[in-house]
Amino acid sequence: MPSASPVYTGIGEKLGYHTMQTVSPPSPNNLKTLVRTTTLRSPSFLRVGPARIVVKCAYRSDSVNFPNGVGTSRADWQSSCAILASKVVSQEQPTEKTGGADQVASVNGHKTSIGLNLVPIEKLPDNNKPAPKPLTVTDLSPAPMHGSQLRVAYQGVPGAYSEAAAGKAYPNCEAIPCDQFEVAFQAVELWIADRAVLPVENSLGGSIHRNYDLLLRHRLHIVGEVQLPVHHCLLALPGVRKEYLTRVISHPQALAQCELTLTKLGLNVAREAVDDTAGAAEFVASNNLRDTAAIASARAAELYGMNILADGIQDDSSNVTRFVMLAREPIIPRTDRPFKTSIVFAHDKGTSVLFKVLSAFAFRNISLTKIESRPHRNRPIRLVDDANVGTAKHFEYMFYVDFEASMAEVRAQNALAEVQEFTSFLRVLGSYPMDMTPWCPSRGD
Repeated sequence: MPSASPVYTGIGEKLGYHTMQTVSPPSPNNLKTLVRTTTLRSPSFLRVGPARIVVKCAYRSDSVNFPNGVGTSRADWQSSCAILASKVVSQEQPTEKTGGADQVASVNGHKTSIGLNLVPIEKLPDNNKPAPKPLTVTDLSPAPMHGSQLRVAYQGVPGAYSEAAAGKAYPNCEAIPCDQFEVAFQAVELWIADRAVLPVENSLGGSIHRNYDLLLRHRLHIVGEVQLPVHHCLLALPGVRKEYLTRVISHPQALAQCELTLTKLGLNVAREAVDDTAGAAEFVASNNLRDTAAIASARAAELYGMNILADGIQDDSSNVTRFVMLAREPIIPRTDRPFKTSIVFAHDKGTSVLFKVLSAFAFRNISLTKIESRPHRNRPIRLVDDANVGTAKHFEYMFYVDFEASMAEVRAQNALAEVQEFTSFLRVLGSYPMDMTPWCPSRGD
């Protein structure tokens, strides 16, 4: 089985570990064949300079010894990329031949005896553009965190609150709508999107249990959080008055969050639940339903050409939804700003271990911000036989915990080391910066 070697991904946040397929040495006939083959086997890529030349570095991660193979360490891999990129430059600017890659004693301070079959590529057109620079360690650094040119998946249609959260988390990103939460997870795993922004809890409606279950099912990492104030509006087609309405549709939580206000407005209407708020507005507009209103955002009214009959109809102005940002690779924890860490754990002997786990955090003065229990799907019921009283049935649960500490802190590392002694399963979902934006309650403006 191939061993795991460190490799920087093109869009990841930090050094990750992946299991790489063994790749045969490339034929020196055509670079396009190498690019096409390696693209199917590994999604990681490296970009070289402004001339937009893409160099694929195929390497093997096991210890099988075959000619011209590349070493297993990260240093050897970086050295190989530097040699390969330097050879590409030398082909663009012919110089006196002084030696091949096999004669290189060291690259970037690392000794190497690696032999490479360098594949020739087509020459660039002579348009006086500077030649591409060789790859350096900075080319392997994580993608910028400002969100520029990132593809971010969210659940819903344009105009949804999740789209607004994606824009707040990653300004100038390309938002990719998904019809289901699981599709957003899969979009990141399949490299269709670079990030996903999904809701996990609301200050009035509580936790979104579906996404907690999906966090455990998929292998994505939480790399950040964003809190978005929710501002609901009652939308209808142009010319429709409130007296003509017989039905209001929206997401179930939106209907629950506006229940009292709808009653105060004197609306004797039926409430019907749909998948999302913006989807409700789109449904009314596309079907020209003049007896139906939708509860959605002001942006949804603008996108689908609807009028706002009532603004700010949520029952409580302190209506905030917390979203998490997901990526294929975790970020490097830091201590220079407030961090939050999310974990999930379980125990074979039931929930009796919960007190011991919580004491590990209390002893180190680590504050918990959330604790959530979900059924243990692999073993939902545990049977305990007693010869005197019979068989007892206990429900089994997984516990999700958020605490205010970075995994770079010693106290957090020691707390999790103690938690691991009491649990049969422990997984860190992510250690990420907290959303510290100033509190601004939902308002009409």
